[in-house]
Amino acid sequence: MSDFDLCAFSDAVAAVAEAVAPLTASVPSPRGRTATAFHWGDGLYVAAEEVIDPDAVQHLTLPSGETVAAELLGRDPSTGVALLKPAVATNLPVMAKAEAVRSGHMAIAAGRSGPTPLAVLGTVGEVGPSWRSLRGGVIDRRINLAILAGGRFEGGPVLDAKGALVGMLLFGPQRRALVIPYETIERAVATLREKGGVMRGYLGAGLHPIRDTAVSGAIVMSLDDEGPAKAAGIMLGDIVTGWNGEAVRGPRELIRKLGPDSAGAAVTLTVLRAGEAREVPLMVGEKPLG
Repeated sequence: MSDFDLCAFSDAVAAVAEAVAPLTASVPSPRGRTATAFHWGDGLYVAAEEVIDPDAVQHLTLPSGETVAAELLGRDPSTGVALLKPAVATNLPVMAKAEAVRSGHMAIAAGRSGPTPLAVLGTVGEVGPSWRSLRGGVIDRRINLAILAGGRFEGGPVLDAKGALVGMLLFGPQRRALVIPYETIERAVATLREKGGVMRGYLGAGLHPIRDTAVSGAIVMSLDDEGPAKAAGIMLGDIVTGWNGEAVRGPRELIRKLGPDSAGAAVTLTVLRAGEAREVPLMVGEKPLG
């Protein structure tokens, strides 16, 4: 007979969830649903950017059941992080940061629905190197979860077996659960506190996929009169096929390269014009990432 005590294990998981519950809040999301935010530090809460309507009045429902107004200090679609400041002062601790996580490690996702705390248990399914989001943000580690968590958990903290913070729960394509690691959140919060938002790279070109079997790239369908692309000599009908020597197979890949760290950078685009390849140097502009 195994010495494993299932009841003790169950109680230990519940204890981790109970310890973090006072640091979570419920936040309204579109279509009348709720998501989760959690205390980051200095009375500020982080939430999933995609559930925040920047044109709406923000509210948080605290563990006491009290719903309070909150100020949206900023949002970063490139990393999925939004920063909120409730109208009432909170004196809450800062969660400890998790040590390195590995595939197979236990993961606990915490959430809140109104005054009700939520928790679900799963495992870390994948741990990999840094990657770029669809909006060009650098995510420090790839952490995918094998976990069943609904939309009410989105934006909530993901914890390791010790109750330390791994990161924030988001949903990727096909509702795959993934983690925005705490290192990425730290960078986003610092920028949002200082600037209220992030800048993104800007070409000033409307792009469309090219569906010629012989060519892969992004065809230029429109140009902003004051944009960097037009100033550099890019023309309507040009097909962008490369960025600093790296192949570009479509607009999505180009958008990923136009993340916050690209603003102000000098790059060389490879374009096809009337079947002839040309190298076009330009300075990437910047615009608010919205």
